[in-house]
Amino acid sequence: MQSNLRFDEADFTVRTWTFGEETVTCRAYENFLYVKYPSDPEHQVMSLYVPQAYYENKASGGFTRDTAPVFFPNAVGGYMPGLPASPGASRGNEDGNASFQALRRGYVVAAPGARGRTTKDSSGRFNGKAPACIVDLKAAVRYLRANRDAIPGNFERIISNGTSAGGALSALLGATGNHPDYAPWLKEIGAAEERDDIFAASCYCPITNLEQADMAYEWQFHGTKEAYGRAFRKVGDRMEMVPAHTVLTEEQLAHSKALHALFPAYLNSLALAGPDGKPLTLDAQGGGTFLDHVKQAIITSAQQALRKEPGLAAHEWLRIRNGRVEDVDFQAFTAFSTRMKLPFAFDGLNLETPENNLFGTEMIDSLHFTPCARERAGTEGVLADPSIVAMMNPMGAIGAAEAITAKHWRIRHGVVDRDTSLAVPVMLATRLRNHGCEVDFELPWGMAHAGDYDLEELFNWMDQVTL
Repeated sequence: MQSNLRFDEADFTVRTWTFGEETVTCRAYENFLYVKYPSDPEHQVMSLYVPQAYYENKASGGFTRDTAPVFFPNAVGGYMPGLPASPGASRGNEDGNASFQALRRGYVVAAPGARGRTTKDSSGRFNGKAPACIVDLKAAVRYLRANRDAIPGNFERIISNGTSAGGALSALLGATGNHPDYAPWLKEIGAAEERDDIFAASCYCPITNLEQADMAYEWQFHGTKEAYGRAFRKVGDRMEMVPAHTVLTEEQLAHSKALHALFPAYLNSLALAGPDGKPLTLDAQGGGTFLDHVKQAIITSAQQALRKEPGLAAHEWLRIRNGRVEDVDFQAFTAFSTRMKLPFAFDGLNLETPENNLFGTEMIDSLHFTPCARERAGTEGVLADPSIVAMMNPMGAIGAAEAITAKHWRIRHGVVDRDTSLAVPVMLATRLRNHGCEVDFELPWGMAHAGDYDLEELFNWMDQVTL
């Protein structure tokens, strides 16, 4: 199968959705290929939704056919293959989802699918291992720009959105615009010869910075000896996640201690600075100004929540005086949040995690991607290519001369989200700010691992940065 990379303006249906008192009508161009040589034509497709007003020479939401920003949501979760998102109902309420809300406000919605860690080509080889998912999103951006004369919208105002692994991909797309490391992969699938930098990135609970995530997790949770969450169990010939309560073994506590000890050196190597310009660092015990920086993000979240939830004062790990949250006992807060994952939460010693699976190859399903995990697993197996691991981490691209990093960012990570350490989104937001990006970052109070829960605020932010 081969695509000519030309957008067919005539291949559409008129679609109408109504949620509550809001109705939107658009032209829907669905499931068209965005690369010339697709190895996975089921997922290397995109759907485009354009407000009908733009074909009637009318404005919508303060935008016109030429000025409308482009909302670019991915539906990737767990680094699995993702199909294009479409307008529909929002989970948990009667409002429309993010794509519906985007259309309501006059945005053009360009929703890409992408390969994932389990996809295979016609010969049975894995074709969705890293960096396939981010390569596909870049190719979709390039397709849009290559067809800018045929598609309504302002393609200098592309705003990505995603949750969890999708949030990580949104961050990666925002950080690595036009980076040459991805060029050979883009050429292989026949991506358009265009730019792939974007204007802004919205990232919900991004599961990113994977090669440092085990260390960051144990930096936060090393004092908690029980885990309440999910565990991997072998069911037949496959691994499944099941609810679990686990008391850490002595061996697991030793793993936690070793990983905790490694994190300060990495954090200090980033040379991060706080709002006052002073260095954010950690000492050998894991304390220091970076810990204070994370605590301040929690305090800010608690202060916002206190206005709505006076009962917050009952938490003994919060110090509140005269209606002001002054401090948080980080260790007690972590115990309250509870640990979800066991040591080596990301680079699993038995190659059991989604991240191990992500870094496999065409012929090998799962690999270790950190020397520490491979060493502790006691194996001599192949380690994932470090250059590919780096291609899945936005941290190295931020501020690099080879990349164009989006100027505008919105990052949300629930304050009790235990899928990764709070350090991960804090490091991402801080590095972006240190390199001159405008970052709207919060740890929403009481929120666990979720996304698209504050669409009104999300689109207010989008309007603010684009209008």
